[in-house]
Amino acid sequence: MELTTPALLFPAISLLMLAYTNRFVVLAQLIRELYAKYKENPDEVTKGQLYNLKRRIVIIKNMQIFGALSFFFCVTCMFLIFFKVMFLADIVFGISLLLLLISLGLLVYELQISINALNIQLKDFE
Repeated sequence: MELTTPALLFPAISLLMLAYTNRFVVLAQLIRELYAKYKENPDEVTKGQLYNLKRRIVIIKNMQIFGALSFFFCVTCMFLIFFKVMFLADIVFGISLLLLLISLGLLVYELQISINALNIQLKDFE
């Protein structure tokens, strides 16, 4: 493995983290709006939506944590390659890839929750 191998993950992880942050910001704004609506007029539908959004925020937080850890291990791998500690660099790079996979798996799970919520919202439309 060369120094450029883990460096290839830099743009991918950076863009992924940006996308996660954007999802978080949009959900946080939606939660603020729905919470204000719920405080004015408490109802079960809004309460359920807030519960769903709270779950999604927790998942996005974990996506960000695993993505950041993946980035950290990727940089650590580059240092190990630079100092010619190849065996350990291979292990650390593998850990970085595993953390990235976990982050992506959480993304798929969060998307599924989001789609289910939209389907429930549109149920009476059909």
